[in-house]
Amino acid sequence: MADTAPEPAPVILGDEPGSFPHGVLADRHPAVVRQVRDTFPFGPERLRALDALLASCADGVVEPLPAEADARDRERWARWGLDAYAGRSWYEVPWLWAESHFYRRLLDAVGYFAPGTWQGVDPFRPAKLAELDDPATDEELAALDGLAGLTADERGRALLHGSLWGNRADLGFRLSEGGTGQQVDALVCDDGDALWSLLDTPGPRTLCLVADNAGRELVPDLLLLSHLLAEGRVDRAVLHLKPHPYYVSDATPADLLDALRRLTAAGGTAGTYGRLLWTALREGRVTVRAHPFSCAPLPYADMPGDLRAEFAAATVTVLKGDLNYRRLVGDRWWDPTTPFADVTAYFPGPVAALRTLKSDVITGLTGTTVAALEKGGDERWRTGGTHALIQVRT
Repeated sequence: MADTAPEPAPVILGDEPGSFPHGVLADRHPAVVRQVRDTFPFGPERLRALDALLASCADGVVEPLPAEADARDRERWARWGLDAYAGRSWYEVPWLWAESHFYRRLLDAVGYFAPGTWQGVDPFRPAKLAELDDPATDEELAALDGLAGLTADERGRALLHGSLWGNRADLGFRLSEGGTGQQVDALVCDDGDALWSLLDTPGPRTLCLVADNAGRELVPDLLLLSHLLAEGRVDRAVLHLKPHPYYVSDATPADLLDALRRLTAAGGTAGTYGRLLWTALREGRVTVRAHPFSCAPLPYADMPGDLRAEFAAATVTVLKGDLNYRRLVGDRWWDPTTPFADVTAYFPGPVAALRTLKSDVITGLTGTTVAALEKGGDERWRTGGTHALIQVRT
Protein backbone atom coordinates (compact mmCIF):
# COMPACT_ATOMS: atom_id res chain seq x y z
CA MET A 1 0.00 0.00 0.00
CA ALA A 2 1.28 3.44 -0.85
CA ASP A 3 2.20 5.75 2.04
CA THR A 4 0.50 8.67 0.31
CA ALA A 5 -2.38 8.96 -2.08
CA PRO A 6 -1.58 9.62 -5.75
CA GLU A 7 -1.84 13.13 -7.13
CA PRO A 8 -5.58 13.69 -7.67
CA ALA A 9 -6.81 13.41 -11.25
CA PRO A 10 -9.34 15.93 -12.61
CA VAL A 11 -12.85 15.62 -11.21
CA ILE A 12 -15.39 14.29 -13.71
CA LEU A 13 -17.87 16.95 -14.88
CA GLY A 14 -20.84 16.70 -17.22
CA ASP A 15 -19.95 19.71 -19.36
CA GLU A 16 -18.67 17.92 -22.47
CA PRO A 17 -21.45 17.26 -25.03
CA GLY A 18 -21.39 13.67 -26.21
CA SER A 19 -19.74 12.38 -23.04
CA PHE A 20 -21.38 9.77 -20.85
CA PRO A 21 -21.84 12.16 -17.87
CA HIS A 22 -23.37 14.82 -20.13
CA GLY A 23 -25.83 12.26 -21.46
CA VAL A 24 -26.91 11.33 -17.94
CA LEU A 25 -27.64 14.96 -17.05
CA ALA A 26 -29.20 15.92 -20.38
CA ASP A 27 -31.14 12.75 -21.21
CA ARG A 28 -31.42 10.31 -18.32
CA HIS A 29 -32.50 12.77 -15.65
CA PRO A 30 -35.35 14.24 -17.73
CA ALA A 31 -36.45 10.69 -18.56
CA VAL A 32 -36.54 9.85 -14.84
CA VAL A 33 -38.71 12.91 -14.14
CA ARG A 34 -41.13 11.95 -16.92
CA GLN A 35 -41.33 8.36 -15.72
CA VAL A 36 -42.16 9.41 -12.16
CA ARG A 37 -44.67 11.98 -13.46
CA ASP A 38 -46.49 9.33 -15.48
CA THR A 39 -46.43 6.64 -12.78
CA PHE A 40 -48.31 8.47 -10.03
CA PRO A 41 -51.61 10.41 -10.03
CA PHE A 42 -49.99 13.53 -8.63
CA GLY A 43 -52.12 16.65 -8.25
CA PRO A 44 -51.41 20.07 -9.78
CA GLU A 45 -48.92 21.18 -7.11
CA ARG A 46 -46.67 18.16 -7.56
CA LEU A 47 -47.00 18.23 -11.34
CA ARG A 48 -45.88 21.86 -11.38
CA ALA A 49 -42.90 20.99 -9.22
CA LEU A 50 -41.92 18.10 -11.48
CA ASP A 51 -42.28 20.28 -14.57
CA ALA A 52 -40.07 22.91 -12.95
CA LEU A 53 -37.40 20.28 -12.25
CA LEU A 54 -37.69 19.07 -15.83
CA ALA A 55 -37.09 22.60 -17.09
CA SER A 56 -34.16 22.99 -14.70
CA CYS A 57 -32.55 19.85 -16.10
CA ALA A 58 -32.54 21.43 -19.55
CA ASP A 59 -31.03 24.83 -18.88
CA GLY A 60 -31.38 25.62 -15.20
CA VAL A 61 -29.00 25.94 -12.29
CA VAL A 62 -28.47 24.28 -8.93
CA GLU A 63 -30.97 25.74 -6.46
CA PRO A 64 -30.98 25.78 -2.65
CA LEU A 65 -33.24 23.38 -0.79
CA PRO A 66 -36.75 24.73 -0.22
CA ALA A 67 -37.44 26.68 2.94
CA GLU A 68 -39.62 23.89 4.34
CA ALA A 69 -36.76 21.34 4.18
CA ASP A 70 -35.72 19.76 7.46
CA ALA A 71 -33.16 21.94 9.26
CA ARG A 72 -30.76 19.02 9.75
CA ASP A 73 -30.96 18.16 6.07
CA ARG A 74 -30.30 21.78 5.09
CA GLU A 75 -27.28 21.84 7.40
CA ARG A 76 -25.93 18.60 5.93
CA TRP A 77 -26.28 19.84 2.36
CA ALA A 78 -24.57 23.10 3.31
CA ARG A 79 -21.61 21.03 4.55
CA TRP A 80 -21.80 18.91 1.42
CA GLY A 81 -21.27 21.88 -0.90
CA LEU A 82 -24.69 23.29 -1.71
CA ASP A 83 -23.76 26.81 -0.62
CA ALA A 84 -20.76 26.72 -2.96
CA TYR A 85 -22.60 25.28 -5.97
CA ALA A 86 -25.98 27.05 -5.77
CA GLY A 87 -26.54 29.22 -8.83
CA ARG A 88 -24.17 27.25 -11.04
CA SER A 89 -25.17 25.11 -14.01
CA TRP A 90 -25.74 21.41 -13.37
CA TYR A 91 -23.04 20.79 -15.98
CA GLU A 92 -20.38 22.90 -14.25
CA VAL A 93 -20.31 21.16 -10.87
CA PRO A 94 -18.82 17.70 -10.17
CA TRP A 95 -20.92 15.06 -11.91
CA LEU A 96 -21.25 12.94 -8.76
CA TRP A 97 -22.54 15.97 -6.87
CA ALA A 98 -24.94 17.00 -9.62
CA GLU A 99 -26.47 13.51 -9.85
CA SER A 100 -26.96 13.26 -6.10
CA HIS A 101 -28.53 16.70 -5.83
CA PHE A 102 -30.88 15.93 -8.73
CA TYR A 103 -32.35 12.97 -6.82
CA ARG A 104 -32.64 15.05 -3.65
CA ARG A 105 -34.58 17.70 -5.63
CA LEU A 106 -36.77 15.03 -7.21
CA LEU A 107 -37.83 13.91 -3.74
CA ASP A 108 -38.74 17.51 -2.98
CA ALA A 109 -40.80 17.71 -6.16
CA VAL A 110 -42.88 14.63 -5.29
CA GLY A 111 -43.37 15.73 -1.68
CA TYR A 112 -41.39 12.87 -0.14
CA PHE A 113 -40.19 14.90 2.84
CA ALA A 114 -43.11 17.33 3.22
CA PRO A 115 -46.22 16.66 5.32
CA GLY A 116 -49.04 15.56 3.06
CA THR A 117 -50.40 12.75 0.92
CA TRP A 118 -47.12 11.76 -0.70
CA GLN A 119 -44.85 11.98 2.33
CA GLY A 120 -42.60 8.91 2.53
CA VAL A 121 -43.86 7.40 -0.74
CA ASP A 122 -40.96 6.03 -2.78
CA PRO A 123 -41.38 7.37 -6.35
CA PHE A 124 -39.43 4.38 -7.68
CA ARG A 125 -41.28 1.67 -5.76
CA PRO A 126 -43.56 0.49 -8.60
CA ALA A 127 -40.56 -0.25 -10.80
CA LYS A 128 -38.73 -2.02 -7.97
CA LEU A 129 -41.72 -4.24 -7.19
CA ALA A 130 -42.31 -5.03 -10.85
CA GLU A 131 -38.76 -6.31 -11.10
CA LEU A 132 -39.13 -8.50 -8.02
CA ASP A 133 -42.45 -9.87 -9.29
CA ASP A 134 -41.10 -10.62 -12.76
CA PRO A 135 -41.42 -14.35 -13.62
CA ALA A 136 -37.70 -14.33 -14.43
CA THR A 137 -37.06 -13.88 -10.71
CA ASP A 138 -38.83 -17.19 -10.04
CA GLU A 139 -36.57 -18.89 -12.56
CA GLU A 140 -33.47 -17.39 -10.99
CA LEU A 141 -34.49 -18.45 -7.50
CA ALA A 142 -35.35 -21.96 -8.67
CA ALA A 143 -31.87 -22.22 -10.21
CA LEU A 144 -30.41 -22.00 -6.70
CA ASP A 145 -31.41 -25.62 -6.13
CA GLY A 146 -28.56 -26.53 -8.47
CA LEU A 147 -26.09 -25.40 -5.82
CA ALA A 148 -26.60 -28.62 -3.88
CA GLY A 149 -24.25 -30.49 -6.20
CA LEU A 150 -21.38 -28.03 -5.68
CA THR A 151 -18.79 -27.91 -2.93
CA ALA A 152 -19.04 -25.15 -0.33
CA ASP A 153 -16.25 -23.20 -2.08
CA GLU A 154 -17.95 -23.57 -5.46
CA ARG A 155 -21.25 -22.41 -4.00
CA GLY A 156 -19.55 -19.39 -2.46
CA ARG A 157 -17.87 -18.40 -5.72
CA ALA A 158 -21.08 -18.87 -7.69
CA LEU A 159 -22.97 -16.64 -5.28
CA LEU A 160 -20.16 -14.09 -5.28
CA HIS A 161 -20.43 -13.80 -9.05
CA GLY A 162 -24.21 -13.66 -8.80
CA SER A 163 -23.86 -10.68 -6.47
CA LEU A 164 -21.25 -9.06 -8.71
CA TRP A 165 -23.32 -9.19 -11.88
CA GLY A 166 -26.67 -8.43 -10.28
CA ASN A 167 -29.36 -8.42 -12.96
CA ARG A 168 -26.95 -7.94 -15.85
CA ALA A 169 -27.07 -11.60 -16.87
CA ASP A 170 -29.10 -14.74 -16.25
CA LEU A 171 -28.52 -15.93 -12.68
CA GLY A 172 -29.35 -19.52 -13.57
CA PHE A 173 -26.42 -19.61 -16.00
CA ARG A 174 -24.04 -18.19 -13.46
CA LEU A 175 -25.02 -20.73 -10.83
CA SER A 176 -25.14 -23.74 -13.09
CA GLU A 177 -21.64 -22.98 -14.27
CA GLY A 178 -20.37 -22.54 -10.74
CA GLY A 179 -19.25 -18.99 -11.48
CA THR A 180 -17.27 -19.88 -14.60
CA GLY A 181 -17.62 -19.04 -18.26
CA GLN A 182 -18.48 -15.84 -20.05
CA GLN A 183 -18.99 -13.70 -16.93
CA VAL A 184 -15.54 -14.54 -15.59
CA ASP A 185 -13.99 -13.81 -18.98
CA ALA A 186 -15.54 -10.34 -18.80
CA LEU A 187 -13.80 -9.49 -15.52
CA VAL A 188 -11.22 -6.74 -16.04
CA CYS A 189 -9.80 -7.47 -12.57
CA ASP A 190 -10.43 -10.46 -10.30
CA ASP A 191 -9.19 -10.26 -6.72
CA GLY A 192 -11.71 -12.85 -5.58
CA ASP A 193 -9.07 -15.04 -3.93
CA ALA A 194 -7.91 -12.08 -1.82
CA LEU A 195 -11.49 -11.53 -0.65
CA TRP A 196 -11.86 -15.16 0.41
CA SER A 197 -8.52 -14.97 2.21
CA LEU A 198 -9.77 -12.04 4.30
CA LEU A 199 -12.79 -14.12 5.33
CA ASP A 200 -10.49 -16.99 6.35
CA THR A 201 -8.68 -14.97 9.02
CA PRO A 202 -8.93 -16.42 12.56
CA GLY A 203 -11.18 -14.91 15.20
CA PRO A 204 -14.61 -13.31 14.96
CA ARG A 205 -15.27 -12.02 11.44
CA THR A 206 -17.52 -9.04 10.71
CA LEU A 207 -18.58 -8.16 7.18
CA CYS A 208 -19.85 -4.71 6.25
CA LEU A 209 -21.83 -4.99 3.02
CA VAL A 210 -22.66 -1.64 1.42
CA ALA A 211 -25.54 -2.48 -0.91
CA ASP A 212 -26.32 -0.86 -4.24
CA ASN A 213 -29.58 -1.57 -6.05
CA ALA A 214 -32.86 -3.08 -4.88
CA GLY A 215 -34.90 -5.80 -6.57
CA ARG A 216 -33.10 -8.48 -8.52
CA GLU A 217 -29.70 -7.08 -7.57
CA LEU A 218 -30.35 -7.00 -3.84
CA VAL A 219 -31.64 -10.60 -3.88
CA PRO A 220 -28.26 -12.12 -4.88
CA ASP A 221 -26.53 -9.84 -2.35
CA LEU A 222 -28.74 -11.31 0.37
CA LEU A 223 -28.11 -14.84 -0.91
CA LEU A 224 -24.35 -14.30 -0.69
CA LEU A 225 -24.66 -12.87 2.81
CA SER A 226 -26.85 -15.75 3.95
CA HIS A 227 -24.40 -18.27 2.52
CA LEU A 228 -21.44 -16.69 4.30
CA LEU A 229 -23.34 -16.86 7.60
CA ALA A 230 -24.44 -20.46 7.00
CA GLU A 231 -20.92 -21.62 6.17
CA GLY A 232 -19.37 -19.82 9.14
CA ARG A 233 -17.26 -17.57 6.90
CA VAL A 234 -18.83 -14.57 8.65
CA ASP A 235 -19.92 -14.35 12.28
CA ARG A 236 -21.66 -10.99 12.07
CA ALA A 237 -22.70 -8.68 9.24
CA VAL A 238 -23.77 -5.07 8.90
CA LEU A 239 -25.88 -4.28 5.83
CA HIS A 240 -25.70 -0.63 4.77
CA LEU A 241 -28.72 0.69 2.85
CA LYS A 242 -29.90 4.12 1.74
CA PRO A 243 -32.00 6.09 4.26
CA HIS A 244 -34.35 7.25 1.50
CA PRO A 245 -34.91 6.66 -2.26
CA TYR A 246 -31.85 7.49 -4.33
CA TYR A 247 -30.61 6.99 -7.91
CA VAL A 248 -33.89 5.30 -9.00
CA SER A 249 -33.15 1.77 -7.80
CA ASP A 250 -30.88 2.08 -4.75
CA ALA A 251 -31.94 -0.18 -1.89
CA THR A 252 -33.68 1.21 1.21
CA PRO A 253 -34.84 -0.69 4.32
CA ALA A 254 -38.29 -1.02 2.73
CA ASP A 255 -36.67 -2.64 -0.31
CA LEU A 256 -34.83 -5.05 1.99
CA LEU A 257 -38.15 -6.16 3.45
CA ASP A 258 -39.61 -6.70 -0.01
CA ALA A 259 -36.61 -8.77 -1.12
CA LEU A 260 -36.57 -10.75 2.12
CA ARG A 261 -40.27 -11.56 1.82
CA ARG A 262 -39.66 -12.69 -1.77
CA LEU A 263 -36.94 -15.05 -0.59
CA THR A 264 -38.72 -16.47 2.46
CA ALA A 265 -41.84 -17.15 0.37
CA ALA A 266 -39.83 -19.08 -2.21
CA GLY A 267 -39.37 -22.81 -2.05
CA GLY A 268 -36.19 -24.84 -2.06
CA THR A 269 -32.76 -23.36 -1.46
CA ALA A 270 -33.94 -19.77 -1.92
CA GLY A 271 -36.47 -20.11 0.88
CA THR A 272 -33.89 -21.73 3.15
CA TYR A 273 -31.46 -18.87 2.60
CA GLY A 274 -34.22 -16.33 3.16
CA ARG A 275 -35.33 -17.85 6.44
CA LEU A 276 -31.74 -18.08 7.65
CA LEU A 277 -31.23 -14.40 7.01
CA TRP A 278 -34.56 -13.50 8.64
CA THR A 279 -33.44 -15.38 11.78
CA ALA A 280 -30.02 -13.73 11.73
CA LEU A 281 -31.67 -10.31 11.65
CA ARG A 282 -33.88 -11.21 14.60
CA GLU A 283 -30.93 -12.53 16.59
CA GLY A 284 -28.78 -9.48 15.87
CA ARG A 285 -26.11 -11.35 13.90
CA VAL A 286 -27.10 -9.12 10.97
CA THR A 287 -27.86 -5.47 11.58
CA VAL A 288 -29.09 -2.83 9.14
CA ARG A 289 -27.70 0.68 8.86
CA ALA A 290 -29.08 3.61 6.87
CA HIS A 291 -26.53 6.35 7.50
CA PRO A 292 -27.27 9.83 6.04
CA PHE A 293 -23.83 9.82 4.40
CA SER A 294 -25.00 6.94 2.20
CA CYS A 295 -26.87 9.59 0.17
CA ALA A 296 -24.12 12.19 0.29
CA PRO A 297 -22.77 13.68 -2.97
CA LEU A 298 -19.22 13.09 -1.75
CA PRO A 299 -16.49 10.44 -1.91
CA TYR A 300 -15.95 8.07 1.01
CA ALA A 301 -12.70 9.90 1.73
CA ASP A 302 -14.97 12.54 3.34
CA MET A 303 -16.93 10.07 5.49
CA PRO A 304 -17.80 11.15 9.06
CA GLY A 305 -16.04 9.70 12.08
CA ASP A 306 -18.78 7.31 13.20
CA LEU A 307 -18.90 5.64 9.78
CA ARG A 308 -15.11 5.49 9.65
CA ALA A 309 -15.03 3.74 13.02
CA GLU A 310 -17.60 1.18 11.87
CA PHE A 311 -15.67 0.32 8.73
CA ALA A 312 -12.42 0.19 10.71
CA ALA A 313 -13.88 -2.48 12.99
CA ALA A 314 -14.91 -4.76 10.11
CA THR A 315 -12.90 -7.72 8.86
CA VAL A 316 -13.69 -6.39 5.39
CA THR A 317 -16.07 -3.84 3.92
CA VAL A 318 -17.58 -4.85 0.58
CA LEU A 319 -18.97 -2.03 -1.54
CA LYS A 320 -21.41 -3.04 -4.25
CA GLY A 321 -22.06 -1.32 -7.54
CA ASP A 322 -20.88 1.48 -9.76
CA LEU A 323 -21.91 4.45 -7.62
CA ASN A 324 -20.18 3.07 -4.54
CA TYR A 325 -17.06 2.51 -6.63
CA ARG A 326 -17.09 6.11 -7.81
CA ARG A 327 -17.38 7.25 -4.20
CA LEU A 328 -14.69 4.81 -3.05
CA VAL A 329 -11.92 5.80 -5.48
CA GLY A 330 -13.11 9.34 -6.18
CA ASP A 331 -15.10 10.25 -9.28
CA ARG A 332 -12.07 11.40 -11.25
CA TRP A 333 -10.37 10.85 -14.58
CA TRP A 334 -7.80 8.46 -13.13
CA ASP A 335 -5.34 6.76 -15.41
CA PRO A 336 -6.79 3.21 -15.50
CA THR A 337 -3.46 1.79 -14.29
CA THR A 338 -3.49 3.92 -11.11
CA PRO A 339 -3.22 1.31 -8.32
CA PHE A 340 -6.50 0.59 -6.55
CA ALA A 341 -4.58 0.25 -3.27
CA ASP A 342 -3.22 3.79 -3.65
CA VAL A 343 -6.56 5.52 -4.23
CA THR A 344 -8.17 3.59 -1.35
CA ALA A 345 -5.26 3.99 1.09
CA TYR A 346 -7.41 6.37 3.17
CA PHE A 347 -10.06 3.70 3.84
CA PRO A 348 -9.95 2.67 7.51
CA GLY A 349 -9.87 -1.09 6.97
CA PRO A 350 -9.71 -3.83 4.35
CA VAL A 351 -12.05 -2.99 1.48
CA ALA A 352 -13.42 -4.79 -1.57
CA ALA A 353 -15.34 -3.46 -4.57
CA LEU A 354 -17.80 -5.59 -6.56
CA ARG A 355 -18.78 -3.55 -9.58
CA THR A 356 -20.32 -3.88 -13.01
CA LEU A 357 -18.78 -1.06 -15.08
CA LYS A 358 -21.38 1.63 -15.87
CA SER A 359 -19.34 4.86 -15.78
CA ASP A 360 -15.96 6.17 -16.91
CA VAL A 361 -13.95 6.00 -13.70
CA ILE A 362 -11.62 3.00 -13.37
CA THR A 363 -8.44 2.16 -11.47
CA GLY A 364 -6.26 -0.84 -10.77
CA LEU A 365 -5.94 -2.32 -14.27
CA THR A 366 -2.79 -3.62 -15.87
CA GLY A 367 -1.46 -1.91 -18.98
CA THR A 368 -2.03 -5.13 -20.93
CA THR A 369 -5.69 -5.25 -19.89
CA VAL A 370 -6.25 -1.61 -20.82
CA ALA A 371 -4.64 -2.09 -24.22
CA ALA A 372 -6.81 -5.12 -24.95
CA LEU A 373 -9.99 -3.33 -23.88
CA GLU A 374 -9.25 -0.21 -25.89
CA LYS A 375 -8.19 -2.06 -29.01
CA GLY A 376 -10.19 -0.61 -31.86
CA GLY A 377 -11.00 2.58 -29.93
CA ASP A 378 -14.24 1.34 -28.33
CA GLU A 379 -14.65 3.02 -24.91
CA ARG A 380 -18.05 1.46 -24.14
CA TRP A 381 -16.41 -1.20 -21.99
CA ARG A 382 -16.30 1.45 -19.28
CA THR A 383 -20.02 2.32 -19.36
CA GLY A 384 -22.01 -0.45 -21.04
CA GLY A 385 -22.28 -2.92 -18.14
CA THR A 386 -20.57 -5.62 -20.20
CA HIS A 387 -17.53 -5.86 -17.92
CA ALA A 388 -17.05 -6.11 -14.18
CA LEU A 389 -14.39 -6.22 -11.50
CA ILE A 390 -13.56 -7.55 -8.08
CA GLN A 391 -10.88 -5.38 -6.46
CA VAL A 392 -9.53 -5.80 -2.94
CA ARG A 393 -7.21 -3.76 -0.75
CA THR A 394 -6.15 -5.71 2.31
